[in-house]
Amino acid sequence: MKAPRFAYARPASVAEALALLAEHRGDARVLAGGQSLVPMMNFRVAAPKVLVDINRIAALTGIKVTRNHLRIGALTRQVELERSADIARHLPLIAAAMPHIAHPAIRNRGTFGGSCALADPAAELPACAIALGAIFVVAGKKSERRIAAEDFFKGLYATALKAGELLVAAEFPLPKPGYASAFGELARRHGDYAMVGVAAHGSTQGARFSDMRVVFFGVGDRPLRAAQFERALDGQSVTAKTVDAALPKLDADLDPRADFHGTAATKLHLAKVLVGRVLAKMEGVVA
Repeated sequence: MKAPRFAYARPASVAEALALLAEHRGDARVLAGGQSLVPMMNFRVAAPKVLVDINRIAALTGIKVTRNHLRIGALTRQVELERSADIARHLPLIAAAMPHIAHPAIRNRGTFGGSCALADPAAELPACAIALGAIFVVAGKKSERRIAAEDFFKGLYATALKAGELLVAAEFPLPKPGYASAFGELARRHGDYAMVGVAAHGSTQGARFSDMRVVFFGVGDRPLRAAQFERALDGQSVTAKTVDAALPKLDADLDPRADFHGTAATKLHLAKVLVGRVLAKMEGVVA
């Protein structure tokens, strides 16, 4: 298959990109890494009339550590996240997730912002962004706004981005002392879409769970926080027994739907098995 005919524009600045998006409204799509968009166009799942290629916009790239947060530009390649010493030091959850994302050839071109803006429910980076309390920076023609990651993902391939807006970066608060992260996913083959995945972040200081953020992906139409499961962990001792006792709460937190990976019951069972394994990786968890 080949993509339908389209016009092509390559802006050199965010302002120019926003002007193009405003001019063409719903007929334009942003091209970053293209690892999802191009195949969708070739299969005629997507048929934009205009491609706005943002790859020349240097302001959208890079990883920067400030006093209070780490900022990731939307155009930052996934391979850069995978190899970054700053990511490994400050956001080990993302460092742990990166090798699970597709394959090296995809990560060489795929971008952080492209993955988040696509909002695939089986994607790793959106779940990590929610678990880490990230804020997405979104530019519009008149102003810039910030959206909490938890409010950014609205459904299947749906986000809080409005027509004419562009995701420019995400800001992650630097973890506090005593906080730990853990990540895991189950896939039929390494690099395949996850059957179920978990990104977890929180405090284990004093050998007790607190301020936990446990986010599942691949079990709904968007990444899902397990709020009741988190509350069951809060203030409890950091042990496998505590985790096991909280697992029934996932029945209310998750409502997986059957797909080609398995039945809803199978996916819920896998979620419970996986979260036990993932939380066992967090510092201080004992049997």
